[in-house]
Amino acid sequence: MRIKTRLTLWFTLLVASILLVFAVVVYWSSSKNREVEFFEELEKEAITKAKLYLETEVKSSTLHKIYKYNNEVINEVQVAVYDFDFNLLYHDAEEIDSVKETKEMIDQIVSKGRVHLFQGEWQVIGIVYSSGGKDYVVTAIALDQYGYTKLHNLFLTILILSIVSLIVIFFVGSFFAERVLRPLKLMNEEINNITATNLDLRVSTDSNQDELSRLGNTFNTMLDRLEQSFDSQKQFVSNISHELRTPLAAVIAELELSLAKEQDKEKYVKTIENALGDAKRLVRLSNSLLDFAKASYDPTEIVFKPTRVDEVVLDACQKIQKANAGYTFGFMIDERIDSEELVTVHANPYLLEVAIANLLENACKYSDNHHGTVSISNHHGAVIIEITDQGLGMSAEDLDGIFKPFFRGENGKHFDGNGIGLSLTKKVIDLHKGTITVQSEVNKGTTFTIRLE
Repeated sequence: MRIKTRLTLWFTLLVASILLVFAVVVYWSSSKNREVEFFEELEKEAITKAKLYLETEVKSSTLHKIYKYNNEVINEVQVAVYDFDFNLLYHDAEEIDSVKETKEMIDQIVSKGRVHLFQGEWQVIGIVYSSGGKDYVVTAIALDQYGYTKLHNLFLTILILSIVSLIVIFFVGSFFAERVLRPLKLMNEEINNITATNLDLRVSTDSNQDELSRLGNTFNTMLDRLEQSFDSQKQFVSNISHELRTPLAAVIAELELSLAKEQDKEKYVKTIENALGDAKRLVRLSNSLLDFAKASYDPTEIVFKPTRVDEVVLDACQKIQKANAGYTFGFMIDERIDSEELVTVHANPYLLEVAIANLLENACKYSDNHHGTVSISNHHGAVIIEITDQGLGMSAEDLDGIFKPFFRGENGKHFDGNGIGLSLTKKVIDLHKGTITVQSEVNKGTTFTIRLE
């Protein structure tokens, strides 16, 4: 069911409920008022007849004629007068006797002084009336035909007005629902026009900052992130293509050149060494890209387990020294760490080793002495890893982009590398819900600080 239809039905149902309550209250109140007012009229008629009979000494036959004449025109009140001993003194129509008084009924009226009751739709009253120093019981019965007719007319009026009102309210509600949801309809049409090829399009929003405008702004913000992600992806693919094409082109050129003409052994060896170096660059780039892809997995698909950070650091040092014999490291552990729990985190050992190895390799690569220092400490339950070098350092401008894929600092572009290491490290640390910060000064060195909970 469409939102417009649901809103219209809910609005109509709400108003219908309010109208129903209102109608019931009005009808019930009118019915009670009619009942009370007619009982009061009955009492007045009964007292009037009793006075005429007991005090003005009007003959019974005259009163009977009045009753008979009036009863032919309207529903005349039928009055009876009894004494306390249940002796009938006067009755408007004894042959009819609609009340059918009994000794028990008279006694009840005497004891209570006033009785109101119903016989079907007919209303009956019984009162104690005093005249000439004596007490009498007066009963009266009548049908409030006029009052019931008014109630019936009121019921029909309420019913017709309610039905007409609900029909009007339904269409008015539908109209306003259409007006309220029109921006959403326009937004939906604009969204359908946005594809991967035109992510620069945005959804139109009003300046009133209502819920729909906020939804549009949120969607536009999401589109900004998507566009940035697509642009980064395009740039990433372009950089990968460039990084792959350069060594491949070099390998092909060197091999084609060696095949073009016969050369001596030394030149062939040189060509093979150059091709081998380019092939190793390709392997390193491929491994980095694979690790980057692994770090981009859904965290639920990556195995995390308790991991000792000091062991990971030592493994990373050994791995780097195996590939670069000239690299050396200083390794320090805070003396306050007296148990393995203080250097244990919930991590993926392989990815964590890759991240730390990238930092250690950079520390040695960009230092004249090819030396890096690693320190491990524990601060308020978090394991802190600091990797420091005394190398080239980085400028403030370079620090803003070092964690972007394929970014290379100005003073480090002449070194061998592909610009993936630091972005991969940042991704791995984020995956472990840790933080990495950097402090650097040109020609004085760099310190990377990793914090893992």
